[in-house]
Amino acid sequence: MKYIFLALLLLPTLAISQVNAVDQKAPATSKWYDKLSIRGYMQIRYNRLLETNENLGCEQCDRSWGKDGGFFIRRMRIIFFGQIHKNVYLYIQPDFASSPSTDRLHFGQLRDAYLDLGVDKDNEFRFRIGQSKIPYGFENMQSSQNRLALDRNDALNSAVANERDLGVFFYWAPKNKRKLFSSLVNDGLKGSGDYGIFAFGVYNGQTANNPELNNEPHMVARLTWPHEFNNQIIEGGIQAYKGKFVVPRANLSSGVKTISNLNYLDERIAASFVLYPKPFGIQTEYTFGRGPEFNKVTDSIEVMPLQGGYIQSCYYIKVKNQVLIPFVKYQYYDGGKKHERDARSYKVNDLEIGAEWQPYKNFELVVNYTISNRRYEDFQKQNNFQSGRLLRIQAQVNF
Repeated sequence: MKYIFLALLLLPTLAISQVNAVDQKAPATSKWYDKLSIRGYMQIRYNRLLETNENLGCEQCDRSWGKDGGFFIRRMRIIFFGQIHKNVYLYIQPDFASSPSTDRLHFGQLRDAYLDLGVDKDNEFRFRIGQSKIPYGFENMQSSQNRLALDRNDALNSAVANERDLGVFFYWAPKNKRKLFSSLVNDGLKGSGDYGIFAFGVYNGQTANNPELNNEPHMVARLTWPHEFNNQIIEGGIQAYKGKFVVPRANLSSGVKTISNLNYLDERIAASFVLYPKPFGIQTEYTFGRGPEFNKVTDSIEVMPLQGGYIQSCYYIKVKNQVLIPFVKYQYYDGGKKHERDARSYKVNDLEIGAEWQPYKNFELVVNYTISNRRYEDFQKQNNFQSGRLLRIQAQVNF
């Protein structure tokens, strides 16, 4: 009987030792999905305060400008991302507030879906495969979650609507520069993210979520160099792309004249310069090129020259845990917008005065007073010049 009693006393000890042996023998292995993270942000706007002209609009930047515009969810994005293998990075970003027209709001649409395939141990050399941002223009690559002004400038953003397309891109940046790119975003200095020191890619050329319409992919190349000196960080860059853009038939007015195959030369070059706000900052870019544009003299879409850019200054103020960044931005553009009806012709002169306030890490409020002068003409709407002023407000939550 006493032997049975001793066995019962020793049984828990033996069981614990067996569990420990199993733990030591077979450690838990992490799965690829354990390495995924989720983040996102949402932006809600109102543009009608102190408005002087309800006919003033901006189709590419914000469909809630002007007449009948009200409270508007500009973006609602959830991002799934992670280094699922030491050489494989995954990034998926849908937007649940896409607006295909002024009377159709808050549709779900894919923005990004790509993988980065590293070819060395530090992933300094990598290939990005899928739908992602085109490495053309600092502000185009800068996330709207980080950008100061509510909308991107017309000149460089007219190159790629929604900034994205489907293709394959090669990026190179040494380890220390990749770390710097990351810190410029994480430290709140309004960085563009890591798109390499050198970039080269081929892509469809019809912009995100649109099928390829010819057999001639676009090509893009970019070279940039961020550099630290004393307490300042500056970055200068140059980029260019070339291809043939097919004007979609759905965007053509009845009666407008075009070339037979609708394939138009589409090429640009741009220079960028950024002095990051520590505490004073400057951001400026300028582009030249040629592309499709409506010509009201001939009632036709023709390859025409284009040019334009912007300059923005700001000042970073931090008091305890709150951040205030006042800014001033001026932009100019003279050229076509190939994505809009009849490759709409534009001449833009805008001045924006505003400030971003971050009382908490998870909340931002932007107030943006816009003084705008815009000529935008297509076959249906000729001799259309609109000017006006309006106060715009955006609340943003980060999670």
